[in-house]
Amino acid sequence: MERFADMIEAWYEQHGRDLPWRNTDNPYRIWISEVILQQTRVAQGYDYFLRFVERFPTVQALAGASEDEVMRMWQGLGYYSRARHLHAAARAIVRRGGTFPETYEGVRALPGIGDYTAAAICAFAYGLPRAVVDGNVYRVLARWAGIGEPTDTAKGKRLFADLAGELLDKERPAAYNQAIMDFGALQCTPRLPDCPSCPLAGTCVAYAEGRVAELPVRAHKTKVTDRYFNYIYVRAGASILIRRRTGNDIWKGLYEFPLIESPGEWGEEAFYASGALRELLAGGESPLFRCLWRGVRHVLSHQVIHATFYEAVLPDDADSFPGYVRVSPDEVDRYALPRLLHQFLERFA
Repeated sequence: MERFADMIEAWYEQHGRDLPWRNTDNPYRIWISEVILQQTRVAQGYDYFLRFVERFPTVQALAGASEDEVMRMWQGLGYYSRARHLHAAARAIVRRGGTFPETYEGVRALPGIGDYTAAAICAFAYGLPRAVVDGNVYRVLARWAGIGEPTDTAKGKRLFADLAGELLDKERPAAYNQAIMDFGALQCTPRLPDCPSCPLAGTCVAYAEGRVAELPVRAHKTKVTDRYFNYIYVRAGASILIRRRTGNDIWKGLYEFPLIESPGEWGEEAFYASGALRELLAGGESPLFRCLWRGVRHVLSHQVIHATFYEAVLPDDADSFPGYVRVSPDEVDRYALPRLLHQFLERFA
């Protein structure tokens, strides 16, 4: 077991990446980086991390911001529940005195923080002997030990957690955890890993048995849902209409144009017959109306959004629209919008 840790840490000394959240014991910055990197590649998350901690350098600064501002700083990263949980956790910390928790149990109790993130914060910030198990670590351990148990079952999670705990370098938990995570990201990659040059090649079960491409195993396939969004880009004089998304759905807390979701792809006649415009205008005068963009495909982790964008032009003195905010195109950057709508605005606004 010691030999495994020694080889991983030796590899890290040669190949590890120098990143702004490394070589620090600041739990706040470590927390922000870990949350950003949960569902984001390092190359994309790097600039977001720098901008986020520049705007919110402390937990107090994050807690004192509005949710709209936090979401705007996060827009483009996706998985927006991460930003909402960060904001809620920051406010919880401030309510309890403003000091970041220093125990695993205290960190784990914060909103949005699971076993992995709590272990990472405690290992990197406080040097606690907690093994971090993320997707990269699952892959390294599954291949090295030849484990065919799925990583997404209760039994599999316990098995991998136990093995990770046995292999942990308890004297240097931060260095070891960072090393094995980078090892999975750079050396033991999901596809086409360079096994002949790997320092673990001599002890790797999957390499010896020709099973590298088969491991790790997942029991459940991700089901992808197709959804059909019909957006109405309403222009009333120099203003456009947006509203905030609510409910437990994608993009909660972000702003969007008036929307009607349909069971399938609609043509213009079907859309107009649906009554969406009449409902929006509440019996007001008919707008100039046309389709601007059709057949837009926006891929999320579990959903594919098929979007069509329509334009409705109203006079400047059109009545107010309950539930909507009237903003000028120049002001829309102050609101957090899904990337799909940014693409539309870049093309048509």
